[in-house]
Amino acid sequence: MKIEIWSDFSCPFCYIGKKRFESALQKFEHSDEVDIVFKAYQLNPAAEKNMDGDAYNAFAKNHHMTLEEAKKRLDATTQNAKSVGLDFRYDLMQMTNTFDAHRLAKWANQFGLEQKLTDRLMKAYFTEGYNLSDVDTLVQLAVEVGLNGDEARKILVDTQYSNDVRHEINEAKRIGVQGVPFFVVNRKYGISGAQQEEYFLAALEQIWEEDHPQETLTAEEEAGFCTDESCSV
Repeated sequence: MKIEIWSDFSCPFCYIGKKRFESALQKFEHSDEVDIVFKAYQLNPAAEKNMDGDAYNAFAKNHHMTLEEAKKRLDATTQNAKSVGLDFRYDLMQMTNTFDAHRLAKWANQFGLEQKLTDRLMKAYFTEGYNLSDVDTLVQLAVEVGLNGDEARKILVDTQYSNDVRHEINEAKRIGVQGVPFFVVNRKYGISGAQQEEYFLAALEQIWEEDHPQETLTAEEEAGFCTDESCSV
């Protein structure tokens, strides 16, 4: 079973949904036969690398709402995150452009470390207040997950993997992704949003059953019988 996950490092529900999905996957009987592929997506591709003001003010401006409304929305998201053990610190958060972070993740993929780096980038953004467009910060995070710092810096100061990121973003548009997180299973089934753990688990089990139909036995076979040559069960 192949599961492709489109997400953005600055998307709160991508982080929450990822945690719920991972919890469901741990309970899925066939989890050892699941191949996870992360796909790049940008919620705000026009975002500046260094945005003025704190997250509350930036969110209010970007969503055309009052500061009070923005705080109420983000505080609700913080409580939602706590339900899966995540600590969102909007007072520390630096809203930024995530394109370079996605480039770094595509590079990490060739070493089998994209998932680990994705976890680290999301925690750095939502909990620790790191700027995910800052080269030194990204190099530090890359080193923390086992990547070579010098090589990571070369990737970031150049334009390598830009086409890979754009390709995945455009691919999302082609298959009709309108928001993230978005999970595509076996290129046949789509799951949108940070669904509850129970929903993810039920979906995985249903898809597995549909793709692995059990052979139906006749009444005689279920009862069991033998001929001169062989037995049925």
